[in-house]
Amino acid sequence: MLILQRMAISSSLLSSPLLKTSSFPTHFLSPLKRCVSQPTTEFRALALYRNGVSTSAAVATTESQVSTQHDKLKEAQKEKTDKLDKVVLPSNESSEKLLRIRHTCAHVMAMAVQKLFPDAKVTIGPWIENGFYYDFDMEPLTDKELKRIKKEMDRIIGRNLPLVREEVSREEAQRRISALNEPYKLEILDGIKEDPITIYHIGNEWWDLCAGPHVEYTGKINRKAIELESIAGAYWRGDEKKPMLQRIYGTAWENEEQLQAYLHFKEEAKRRDHRRLGQVLDLFSIQNDAGGGLVFWHPKGAIVRNVIEDLWKKTHIERGYDLLYTPHVAKADLWQISGHLDYYRENMYNQMDVEDELYQLRPMNCPYHILIYKRRRHSYNDFPIRVAELGTVYRYELSGSLHGLFRVRGFTQDDAHIFCLEDQIKDEIRGVLDLTEELLLKFGFSKYEVNLSTRPEKSVGDDDIWVKATSALRDALEDKGWSYQIDDGGGAFYGPKIDLKIEDALGRKWQCSTIQVDFNLPQRFDITYVDSNSEKKRPIMIHRAVLGSLERFFGVLIEHYAGDFPLWLSPVQAHVLPVTDTQVFKAVSYLIFKNVKRPSTQSIRN
Repeated sequence: MLILQRMAISSSLLSSPLLKTSSFPTHFLSPLKRCVSQPTTEFRALALYRNGVSTSAAVATTESQVSTQHDKLKEAQKEKTDKLDKVVLPSNESSEKLLRIRHTCAHVMAMAVQKLFPDAKVTIGPWIENGFYYDFDMEPLTDKELKRIKKEMDRIIGRNLPLVREEVSREEAQRRISALNEPYKLEILDGIKEDPITIYHIGNEWWDLCAGPHVEYTGKINRKAIELESIAGAYWRGDEKKPMLQRIYGTAWENEEQLQAYLHFKEEAKRRDHRRLGQVLDLFSIQNDAGGGLVFWHPKGAIVRNVIEDLWKKTHIERGYDLLYTPHVAKADLWQISGHLDYYRENMYNQMDVEDELYQLRPMNCPYHILIYKRRRHSYNDFPIRVAELGTVYRYELSGSLHGLFRVRGFTQDDAHIFCLEDQIKDEIRGVLDLTEELLLKFGFSKYEVNLSTRPEKSVGDDDIWVKATSALRDALEDKGWSYQIDDGGGAFYGPKIDLKIEDALGRKWQCSTIQVDFNLPQRFDITYVDSNSEKKRPIMIHRAVLGSLERFFGVLIEHYAGDFPLWLSPVQAHVLPVTDTQVFKAVSYLIFKNVKRPSTQSIRN
């Protein structure tokens, strides 16, 4: 007798309620067909057999053993979860009322802090995606003090104080700020270029430099729809050489139901956190002994990475790309030519002296691909030329900004470059869009947000080529049938670009794919081709990435599937559960027999 159970988690975690797919809200799971949607050339199996004793008894629980009370609790929890799942959360863009509430909450919180801690100095307090924050120069706070601050905020809101806008001269604003001894506000005032200066008062008790907008009275805020979430350290102006401030984060909504839906979403996001699941599922780690932001792929994580890489390579070869492998370091002169040392030095590591020559760890792959292009002369008949590489790069990040797989110091980009003629731009961009959709769909991502970013104020390249390139990107998007938004002036200085964000199971959007036309590097490296008139011309260069980086994309995959990967992507696809010890051989033999019959499964791991 044989039981095959599809597994994405280790056998030691079968009893963990956080990882059983049956405990997931149904809308967080992809359809069952995803388990077999991608054929695999290898079937990964593991026998659940320890110390000579079969573990089948561990999963032999029948429904009759589950208590009625437990069923009722589960049903009640499911009803509550289903109700919260149906709540549509507004955004700052969709609801001006919500934006005003959040902005006012930041002011109310700053007022409360200064009432409780008179020596605290205020800095800035904006609204953000899910709420607000305010930075203070003060002694470190504790979670206990957050409760005191929230209580004082409730009291201020309950007083229904008016928010009054006032315009004053720059001199008057400076006089008032100096009287309060608020040095950070003086610095902010110096950065405000417009006159007059606007101030918002809460009643007659507290005021702040502010352009608005706000609610009319503090009583317009629902006290039960606000929660102070956390405390973090933040350098003033983001500069590590400046004072460390205390940042208080809060969330605010229009009503209590929205707050509860947000907290439910937040809890689900916490449950899916790739940093936690990466350890629980033994997929990867970041070792302090080696240094922050450097990823160690464990055997199971490496299996998933190998599957991703194999699919990526196969798809690119089928679409006419040549695969490359290039060095991780190069002479510093190369990065001087590319412009990275002039414009990107703060993100690069220190140079190394090798036999009296300076070498540099690469922050990008582009110059290497250009050097391969330059190794010989090219004719217009050679185009398009498509090259791709899974190239590891190294970028300096402050330790405080590192975040699991999402923000690291060494990562592998799915990088590719296309060298083409001007009249080939549209077709090449369309080809990249098709390839992008093909790959992302295989990983379960079908919802995208697409932005077309146009020429910024400072740029290189002639007007004519900018117009042609931008039109080609637009035409390719329209030909593809994708809706998109225009980010006017948001392009890189060297060319227009398309950015694509994928939407995960929780509705979060992740920057993933990018396509950029480049007029800069071809000029810097003086790359050319010979046209039909035997004249030298400069080709167009297109940068593109589909997954972004393998590390970040893997983190997104973990959170999207909550560790419960599709069968074809799972590091352990099945567990062999023999009913008795004598049936181990029979069970494995059966599994081999079944899979040998399938042309898509050629071997068994473990």
